[in-house]
Amino acid sequence: MDAVGLTEEQRDFALAVAAFCRKECGTREQRDALTNNGAEQHHAGLYRKLAEVGYLGVSIPEEYGGSGGGLTEQVILFEQLWRGLAPVHGAGTSHTVAGIYKRFATEEQKKAALGSICSGDVMSISISEPGAGSDAAAISCKAEKTRGGWRIHGQKTWCSDAQFATTILVVVRTSRGARPHDGLTLLEVPADVRGLQIRPIKTMGGSEVNDLFFSDAFVPETAVVGTEGNAWKQIMAGLNGERLVCAAQGLGMAQRAFDDLLAYVTEREQFGSRIGSFQALRHRIADLAIEIEAARALTYATVHHIEHQIGTPEDWVRATSMSKVKVTETAKKVALEGVQMMGGYGYSTEFDMQRHLRLSIAPTIYAGTNEIQRDIISSTFGLRPAR
Repeated sequence: MDAVGLTEEQRDFALAVAAFCRKECGTREQRDALTNNGAEQHHAGLYRKLAEVGYLGVSIPEEYGGSGGGLTEQVILFEQLWRGLAPVHGAGTSHTVAGIYKRFATEEQKKAALGSICSGDVMSISISEPGAGSDAAAISCKAEKTRGGWRIHGQKTWCSDAQFATTILVVVRTSRGARPHDGLTLLEVPADVRGLQIRPIKTMGGSEVNDLFFSDAFVPETAVVGTEGNAWKQIMAGLNGERLVCAAQGLGMAQRAFDDLLAYVTEREQFGSRIGSFQALRHRIADLAIEIEAARALTYATVHHIEHQIGTPEDWVRATSMSKVKVTETAKKVALEGVQMMGGYGYSTEFDMQRHLRLSIAPTIYAGTNEIQRDIISSTFGLRPAR
Protein backbone atom coordinates (compact mmCIF):
# COMPACT_ATOMS: atom_id res chain seq x y z
CA MET A 1 0.00 0.00 0.00
CA ASP A 2 1.21 3.51 -0.79
CA ALA A 3 1.78 5.99 2.00
CA VAL A 4 -1.25 8.20 2.64
CA GLY A 5 -1.02 11.82 1.55
CA LEU A 6 1.56 11.54 -1.23
CA THR A 7 1.12 13.83 -4.20
CA GLU A 8 0.94 12.43 -7.72
CA GLU A 9 4.46 13.70 -8.35
CA GLN A 10 5.74 11.91 -5.25
CA ARG A 11 4.03 8.67 -6.27
CA ASP A 12 5.61 8.97 -9.70
CA PHE A 13 8.99 9.47 -8.06
CA ALA A 14 8.54 6.27 -6.05
CA LEU A 15 7.66 4.38 -9.23
CA ALA A 16 10.69 5.84 -11.01
CA VAL A 17 13.12 4.76 -8.27
CA ALA A 18 11.55 1.29 -8.21
CA ALA A 19 11.95 1.05 -12.00
CA PHE A 20 15.61 2.12 -11.71
CA CYS A 21 16.23 -0.70 -9.24
CA ARG A 22 14.49 -3.31 -11.40
CA LYS A 23 16.61 -2.29 -14.38
CA GLU A 24 19.97 -2.00 -12.64
CA CYS A 25 19.81 -4.66 -9.89
CA GLY A 26 16.53 -6.48 -10.33
CA THR A 27 17.97 -9.98 -10.66
CA ARG A 28 20.09 -12.02 -8.31
CA GLU A 29 22.74 -12.29 -11.04
CA GLN A 30 22.95 -8.51 -11.34
CA ARG A 31 23.22 -8.03 -7.60
CA ASP A 32 25.88 -10.72 -7.21
CA ALA A 33 27.95 -9.05 -9.91
CA LEU A 34 27.60 -5.64 -8.26
CA THR A 35 28.30 -6.82 -4.71
CA ASN A 36 31.00 -9.48 -5.11
CA ASN A 37 28.41 -12.14 -4.32
CA GLY A 38 26.96 -10.19 -1.43
CA ALA A 39 30.21 -9.26 0.30
CA GLU A 40 29.92 -5.55 -0.54
CA GLN A 41 27.04 -3.18 0.05
CA HIS A 42 28.09 -0.31 -2.17
CA HIS A 43 28.86 -0.15 -5.88
CA ALA A 44 30.43 3.11 -7.01
CA GLY A 45 29.29 2.75 -10.63
CA LEU A 46 25.64 2.24 -9.68
CA TYR A 47 25.90 5.10 -7.20
CA ARG A 48 27.12 7.41 -9.95
CA LYS A 49 24.13 6.41 -12.05
CA LEU A 50 21.87 7.50 -9.20
CA ALA A 51 23.64 10.85 -9.25
CA GLU A 52 23.29 11.17 -13.01
CA VAL A 53 19.50 10.80 -12.86
CA GLY A 54 19.35 13.34 -10.04
CA TYR A 55 18.17 11.06 -7.25
CA LEU A 56 21.04 11.75 -4.85
CA GLY A 57 20.13 15.43 -4.71
CA VAL A 58 16.44 14.86 -4.12
CA SER A 59 16.39 16.63 -0.73
CA ILE A 60 19.23 19.09 -1.37
CA PRO A 61 18.39 22.72 -2.30
CA GLU A 62 18.59 23.64 -5.95
CA GLU A 63 21.27 26.28 -5.36
CA TYR A 64 23.65 23.48 -4.33
CA GLY A 65 22.88 21.18 -7.25
CA GLY A 66 19.89 19.30 -5.86
CA SER A 67 16.24 19.20 -6.86
CA GLY A 68 14.91 20.94 -3.75
CA GLY A 69 12.69 18.20 -2.38
CA GLY A 70 11.97 17.61 1.27
CA LEU A 71 11.87 14.86 3.86
CA THR A 72 9.04 13.06 2.09
CA GLU A 73 11.05 12.67 -1.10
CA GLN A 74 14.05 11.55 0.92
CA VAL A 75 12.03 8.86 2.70
CA ILE A 76 10.53 7.70 -0.60
CA LEU A 77 14.01 7.41 -2.12
CA PHE A 78 15.40 5.26 0.68
CA GLU A 79 12.33 3.07 1.00
CA GLN A 80 12.45 2.23 -2.71
CA LEU A 81 16.24 1.80 -2.92
CA TRP A 82 16.29 -0.61 0.01
CA ARG A 83 13.21 -2.45 -1.26
CA GLY A 84 14.98 -2.80 -4.60
CA LEU A 85 18.14 -4.14 -2.90
CA ALA A 86 20.24 -1.46 -4.59
CA PRO A 87 23.85 -1.72 -3.33
CA VAL A 88 24.25 1.98 -2.57
CA HIS A 89 24.92 1.90 1.17
CA GLY A 90 26.77 5.20 1.04
CA ALA A 91 23.57 7.07 0.24
CA GLY A 92 22.36 6.85 3.83
CA THR A 93 25.46 8.29 5.46
CA SER A 94 25.76 10.94 2.75
CA HIS A 95 22.24 12.22 3.38
CA THR A 96 22.83 12.24 7.13
CA VAL A 97 25.92 14.36 6.58
CA ALA A 98 24.01 16.58 4.14
CA GLY A 99 21.50 17.38 6.88
CA ILE A 100 24.29 18.64 9.14
CA TYR A 101 25.80 20.78 6.40
CA LYS A 102 22.43 22.29 5.51
CA ARG A 103 21.94 23.42 9.11
CA PHE A 104 25.38 24.43 10.31
CA ALA A 105 27.99 24.78 7.55
CA THR A 106 29.25 27.99 6.01
CA GLU A 107 28.06 28.89 2.55
CA GLU A 108 31.39 27.85 1.07
CA GLN A 109 31.25 24.49 2.88
CA LYS A 110 27.67 23.90 1.71
CA LYS A 111 28.52 24.54 -1.92
CA ALA A 112 31.44 22.13 -1.82
CA ALA A 113 29.91 19.33 0.27
CA LEU A 114 26.33 19.33 -0.96
CA GLY A 115 27.43 19.70 -4.55
CA SER A 116 29.80 16.78 -4.05
CA ILE A 117 26.99 14.58 -2.72
CA CYS A 118 24.72 15.48 -5.65
CA SER A 119 27.48 14.52 -8.10
CA GLY A 120 27.95 11.07 -6.57
CA ASP A 121 30.61 11.40 -3.89
CA VAL A 122 30.08 9.56 -0.61
CA MET A 123 30.42 11.38 2.69
CA SER A 124 30.57 9.70 6.07
CA ILE A 125 30.29 10.66 9.73
CA SER A 126 32.27 9.24 12.64
CA ILE A 127 31.02 9.55 16.22
CA SER A 128 31.63 6.25 18.06
CA GLU A 129 34.86 5.16 19.69
CA PRO A 130 35.92 1.92 21.40
CA GLY A 131 34.95 3.44 24.75
CA ALA A 132 32.20 5.76 23.52
CA GLY A 133 29.22 4.24 21.78
CA SER A 134 25.87 5.34 23.16
CA ASP A 135 27.84 7.36 25.73
CA ALA A 136 29.08 10.08 23.40
CA ALA A 137 30.21 12.21 26.34
CA ALA A 138 33.10 9.74 26.69
CA ILE A 139 34.60 10.71 23.32
CA SER A 140 38.35 11.12 23.71
CA CYS A 141 39.76 11.27 20.16
CA LYS A 142 41.23 14.74 20.28
CA ALA A 143 42.12 17.57 17.98
CA GLU A 144 44.70 20.08 19.11
CA LYS A 145 45.01 23.56 17.71
CA THR A 146 48.18 24.19 15.81
CA ARG A 147 49.41 26.80 13.40
CA GLY A 148 46.80 27.12 10.66
CA GLY A 149 44.58 24.30 11.80
CA TRP A 150 44.14 21.18 13.88
CA ARG A 151 46.04 17.95 14.48
CA ILE A 152 43.95 14.88 15.24
CA HIS A 153 45.06 11.95 17.40
CA GLY A 154 43.12 8.88 18.49
CA GLN A 155 40.75 6.20 17.29
CA LYS A 156 37.17 6.15 16.05
CA THR A 157 35.17 3.01 15.29
CA TRP A 158 32.00 1.71 13.60
CA CYS A 159 32.31 4.39 10.93
CA SER A 160 29.96 3.45 8.11
CA ASP A 161 31.17 3.76 4.51
CA ALA A 162 34.50 5.45 5.31
CA GLN A 163 36.27 3.03 2.97
CA PHE A 164 34.81 4.69 -0.11
CA ALA A 165 34.04 8.18 1.25
CA THR A 166 35.77 11.29 -0.03
CA THR A 167 35.17 13.21 3.19
CA ILE A 168 34.45 12.13 6.78
CA LEU A 169 32.83 14.36 9.39
CA VAL A 170 34.65 13.44 12.59
CA VAL A 171 33.49 14.31 16.10
CA VAL A 172 36.58 15.11 18.15
CA ARG A 173 37.27 16.51 21.57
CA THR A 174 38.81 19.94 21.40
CA SER A 175 38.31 20.97 25.03
CA ARG A 176 36.63 20.09 28.32
CA GLY A 177 33.64 22.03 29.61
CA ALA A 178 31.32 22.16 32.58
CA ARG A 179 29.05 19.55 31.02
CA PRO A 180 30.20 16.17 29.67
CA HIS A 181 29.12 16.92 26.09
CA ASP A 182 30.81 20.32 25.98
CA GLY A 183 34.04 20.63 24.03
CA LEU A 184 33.16 18.36 21.11
CA THR A 185 33.76 19.71 17.61
CA LEU A 186 32.88 18.55 14.09
CA LEU A 187 35.81 18.53 11.67
CA GLU A 188 35.59 17.68 7.99
CA VAL A 189 38.48 15.36 7.17
CA PRO A 190 39.49 14.23 3.68
CA ALA A 191 39.49 10.43 3.66
CA ASP A 192 42.95 10.42 2.07
CA VAL A 193 44.54 12.84 4.56
CA ARG A 194 48.01 11.88 5.73
CA GLY A 195 47.91 10.40 9.22
CA LEU A 196 44.55 8.62 8.82
CA GLN A 197 44.33 4.85 8.47
CA ILE A 198 40.97 3.31 7.60
CA ARG A 199 40.68 -0.34 8.58
CA PRO A 200 37.53 -2.37 7.72
CA ILE A 201 35.70 -4.30 10.44
CA LYS A 202 34.36 -7.67 9.35
CA THR A 203 30.64 -8.08 10.05
CA MET A 204 27.95 -10.56 9.08
CA GLY A 205 26.51 -7.83 6.88
CA GLY A 206 29.66 -7.69 4.79
CA SER A 207 31.68 -4.54 4.18
CA GLU A 208 29.91 -1.82 6.15
CA VAL A 209 31.94 -0.25 8.96
CA ASN A 210 35.50 0.72 9.79
CA ASP A 211 37.99 1.65 12.45
CA LEU A 212 39.70 5.01 11.94
CA PHE A 213 43.18 5.58 13.36
CA PHE A 214 44.46 9.17 13.52
CA SER A 215 48.13 9.91 14.07
CA ASP A 216 48.96 13.61 13.77
CA ALA A 217 46.47 14.10 10.91
CA PHE A 218 46.31 17.78 9.98
CA VAL A 219 43.22 19.67 8.79
CA PRO A 220 42.99 23.46 8.29
CA GLU A 221 41.07 25.91 10.48
CA THR A 222 38.30 25.96 7.87
CA ALA A 223 37.58 22.29 8.59
CA VAL A 224 35.34 23.16 11.54
CA VAL A 225 31.68 22.61 10.64
CA GLY A 226 29.39 24.70 12.82
CA THR A 227 30.67 26.06 16.12
CA GLU A 228 33.80 24.85 17.87
CA GLY A 229 32.92 22.95 21.03
CA ASN A 230 29.24 22.65 20.12
CA ALA A 231 29.15 19.45 18.05
CA TRP A 232 26.83 17.58 20.37
CA LYS A 233 23.98 20.06 19.96
CA GLN A 234 24.56 20.06 16.21
CA ILE A 235 24.43 16.27 16.01
CA MET A 236 21.33 16.09 18.19
CA ALA A 237 19.62 18.63 15.94
CA GLY A 238 20.26 16.38 12.95
CA LEU A 239 19.20 13.09 14.50
CA ASN A 240 15.58 13.39 13.38
CA GLY A 241 16.73 13.25 9.78
CA GLU A 242 19.12 10.35 10.39
CA ARG A 243 16.45 8.30 12.16
CA LEU A 244 13.98 8.93 9.37
CA VAL A 245 16.55 7.71 6.84
CA CYS A 246 16.98 4.61 9.01
CA ALA A 247 13.21 4.14 9.21
CA ALA A 248 12.82 4.55 5.45
CA GLN A 249 15.53 1.96 4.82
CA GLY A 250 13.81 -0.36 7.28
CA LEU A 251 10.51 0.04 5.45
CA GLY A 252 12.18 -1.01 2.22
CA MET A 253 13.86 -3.97 3.91
CA ALA A 254 10.62 -5.12 5.54
CA GLN A 255 8.62 -4.79 2.35
CA ARG A 256 11.21 -6.64 0.27
CA ALA A 257 11.40 -9.51 2.77
CA PHE A 258 7.61 -9.68 2.71
CA ASP A 259 7.53 -9.61 -1.12
CA ASP A 260 10.02 -12.47 -1.31
CA LEU A 261 8.19 -14.48 1.33
CA LEU A 262 4.86 -14.02 -0.41
CA ALA A 263 6.33 -15.13 -3.74
CA TYR A 264 7.76 -18.25 -2.09
CA VAL A 265 4.61 -19.41 -0.26
CA THR A 266 2.55 -18.75 -3.38
CA GLU A 267 4.69 -21.17 -5.42
CA ARG A 268 6.00 -23.75 -2.94
CA GLU A 269 3.96 -26.94 -2.66
CA GLN A 270 3.85 -29.48 0.18
CA PHE A 271 1.29 -32.18 0.95
CA GLY A 272 -0.26 -31.53 -2.45
CA SER A 273 -1.04 -27.85 -1.80
CA ARG A 274 0.72 -24.51 -2.00
CA ILE A 275 1.92 -23.69 1.47
CA GLY A 276 0.37 -20.23 1.29
CA SER A 277 -3.01 -21.96 1.58
CA PHE A 278 -2.20 -23.30 5.06
CA GLN A 279 -4.00 -21.30 7.72
CA ALA A 280 -1.00 -21.15 10.04
CA LEU A 281 1.03 -19.36 7.36
CA ARG A 282 -1.82 -17.24 6.01
CA HIS A 283 -2.48 -15.73 9.41
CA ARG A 284 1.19 -15.08 10.13
CA ILE A 285 1.60 -13.38 6.77
CA ALA A 286 -1.49 -11.27 7.43
CA ASP A 287 0.03 -10.16 10.74
CA LEU A 288 3.28 -9.19 9.03
CA ALA A 289 1.38 -7.13 6.46
CA ILE A 290 -0.43 -5.30 9.26
CA GLU A 291 2.86 -4.54 11.01
CA ILE A 292 4.44 -3.15 7.83
CA GLU A 293 1.49 -0.89 7.07
CA ALA A 294 1.41 0.39 10.66
CA ALA A 295 5.14 1.14 10.46
CA ARG A 296 4.73 2.92 7.13
CA ALA A 297 1.80 5.00 8.39
CA LEU A 298 3.77 6.08 11.48
CA THR A 299 6.84 7.02 9.45
CA TYR A 300 5.06 9.07 6.79
CA ALA A 301 2.83 10.75 9.39
CA THR A 302 5.99 11.77 11.25
CA VAL A 303 7.49 13.20 8.07
CA HIS A 304 4.26 15.08 7.31
CA HIS A 305 4.16 16.64 10.78
CA ILE A 306 7.78 17.76 10.60
CA GLU A 307 7.50 19.18 7.09
CA HIS A 308 4.29 21.06 7.89
CA GLN A 309 5.44 22.13 11.37
CA ILE A 310 2.56 20.36 13.10
CA GLY A 311 3.23 19.94 16.80
CA THR A 312 6.36 20.79 18.75
CA PRO A 313 10.03 19.83 18.37
CA GLU A 314 9.59 17.45 21.29
CA ASP A 315 6.71 15.77 19.42
CA TRP A 316 8.98 15.30 16.41
CA VAL A 317 11.79 13.82 18.47
CA ARG A 318 9.35 11.34 20.01
CA ALA A 319 7.82 10.44 16.66
CA THR A 320 11.14 9.93 14.85
CA SER A 321 12.40 7.69 17.65
CA MET A 322 9.11 5.76 17.57
CA SER A 323 9.38 5.37 13.80
CA LYS A 324 12.96 4.14 14.02
CA VAL A 325 12.08 1.53 16.65
CA LYS A 326 8.86 0.35 15.04
CA VAL A 327 10.22 0.04 11.52
CA THR A 328 13.57 -1.57 12.28
CA GLU A 329 12.05 -4.13 14.61
CA THR A 330 9.34 -4.87 12.07
CA ALA A 331 11.96 -5.44 9.38
CA LYS A 332 13.82 -7.87 11.63
CA LYS A 333 10.60 -9.65 12.52
CA VAL A 334 9.52 -10.05 8.89
CA ALA A 335 12.91 -11.45 7.88
CA LEU A 336 13.03 -13.87 10.82
CA GLU A 337 9.49 -15.08 10.11
CA GLY A 338 10.44 -15.40 6.45
CA VAL A 339 13.34 -17.69 7.30
CA GLN A 340 11.10 -19.81 9.51
CA MET A 341 8.28 -20.11 6.98
CA MET A 342 10.65 -20.92 4.14
CA GLY A 343 12.34 -23.61 6.23
CA GLY A 344 15.70 -24.76 4.93
CA TYR A 345 15.39 -22.56 1.85
CA GLY A 346 15.11 -19.50 4.07
CA TYR A 347 18.42 -20.47 5.64
CA SER A 348 20.07 -21.22 2.30
CA THR A 349 22.19 -18.67 0.46
CA GLU A 350 20.34 -19.70 -2.70
CA PHE A 351 17.59 -17.34 -1.55
CA ASP A 352 17.82 -13.75 -0.30
CA MET A 353 15.85 -14.28 2.92
CA GLN A 354 18.94 -15.11 4.99
CA ARG A 355 20.51 -11.91 3.69
CA HIS A 356 17.41 -9.94 4.67
CA LEU A 357 17.73 -11.30 8.19
CA ARG A 358 21.44 -10.52 8.50
CA LEU A 359 21.03 -6.97 7.23
CA SER A 360 17.94 -6.28 9.33
CA ILE A 361 19.84 -6.56 12.60
CA ALA A 362 22.22 -3.61 12.23
CA PRO A 363 19.52 -0.89 11.88
CA THR A 364 18.24 -1.73 15.37
CA ILE A 365 21.72 -0.79 16.63
CA TYR A 366 22.96 2.18 14.60
CA ALA A 367 21.55 5.75 14.56
CA GLY A 368 21.08 5.27 18.31
CA THR A 369 20.21 1.79 19.54
CA ASN A 370 16.55 0.99 19.97
CA GLU A 371 17.15 0.85 23.70
CA ILE A 372 18.38 4.46 23.59
CA GLN A 373 15.34 5.36 21.47
CA ARG A 374 13.06 4.00 24.19
CA ASP A 375 14.88 6.17 26.72
CA ILE A 376 14.31 9.18 24.48
CA ILE A 377 10.63 8.35 23.98
CA SER A 378 9.99 7.87 27.69
CA SER A 379 11.81 11.12 28.51
CA THR A 380 9.39 13.07 26.29
CA PHE A 381 6.65 11.95 28.67
CA GLY A 382 8.58 13.35 31.61
CA LEU A 383 9.94 9.99 32.74
CA ARG A 384 13.55 9.96 33.84
CA PRO A 385 15.74 7.19 35.29
CA ALA A 386 15.97 7.03 39.06
CA ARG A 387 19.12 8.53 40.54
